[in-house]
Amino acid sequence: MPDLEAARERLDRLWARGAAFLGCPYAIMGGAMSWVSEKTLVSAISNAGGFGVIACGAMSPAQLAEQIVGTQALTDRPFGVNLITMHPELNDLIRVTLEAGVGHIVLAGGVPPGPAVRAVKDGGAKLIAFSPALSLAKRLVRSGADAIVIEGSEAGGHIGPVSLTVLAQEILPHLKDVPVFVAGGLGRGEAILGYLEMGASGAQLGTRFAASEESIAHPKFKKFFVHANARDAMPSVELDPRLPVIPVRGLVNDGTRKFLEHQAETRDKLVAGAVTKEEAQLLVERFWAGALRRAVIEGDIETGSVMAGQSVGMVTSVQPVAEIIQELIGQAVGALAGR
Repeated sequence: MPDLEAARERLDRLWARGAAFLGCPYAIMGGAMSWVSEKTLVSAISNAGGFGVIACGAMSPAQLAEQIVGTQALTDRPFGVNLITMHPELNDLIRVTLEAGVGHIVLAGGVPPGPAVRAVKDGGAKLIAFSPALSLAKRLVRSGADAIVIEGSEAGGHIGPVSLTVLAQEILPHLKDVPVFVAGGLGRGEAILGYLEMGASGAQLGTRFAASEESIAHPKFKKFFVHANARDAMPSVELDPRLPVIPVRGLVNDGTRKFLEHQAETRDKLVAGAVTKEEAQLLVERFWAGALRRAVIEGDIETGSVMAGQSVGMVTSVQPVAEIIQELIGQAVGALAGR
């Protein structure tokens, strides 16, 4: 027992900076997943001692305000809001978030524009930004970011080209000014512990929470996660460089195969002169329109977009959020105690 107590204290010290920054007992952030990270899951993560984050996605300011109020009705603990920098109403979304008293805003999907950064800072909120490289991370900190998330290509959804293993080695030893949270492929506490010992202040997880009891995702969606292996979570394939495809990691299904067929058909139309390059690109980009909602909400796991990280192989059952968090902590503490 003394060894476990000492190990628990050691873990608390390792992520003390991240926990203090977030205002929660455990420096475990919930990844912002469109259609999944809404008031029910976000409040459950915060109530369990982690830090839930609402995924605004394509919500309107009114819809976001409703989600924030709904989350505040379910928890009195801190949570954040993730906003996409390309959203046409970004400024209004920031205003709504600040007016609701949310203390942390995550700006994702691109380099945060200067006016948005100033609005967040002037409003008194903490700004969290994503960075795929050390040079950008340093620039983001200089421009006002209060914390950085480095997300590896093992993550689900839209991904960059570099693994978390490499990003952590590149960034953690050299970025000390602000807390740095690691993300991508994390499914066990021992892995989180390893990154904390490298200098991370906390971790962000999405895939395991997507399959939790509190997640509003369709039962078929969660079952797909439970039965999937890491190798089933693959990035989308670009068939022709003339028609760029933003890589998105998800579980391979009929939709994945049909997307390849759609790209081939669209390329042939482009070559034949039946469509312009702009029209062809639009056809490719529109293929997945509504596909994530179909998968998450309607349970269409055959043709929908089942976004998942490679940690999906560690989802072996549908568990309550609090159980997942305590399991992660237990694994980290067990690893420390066993040394």
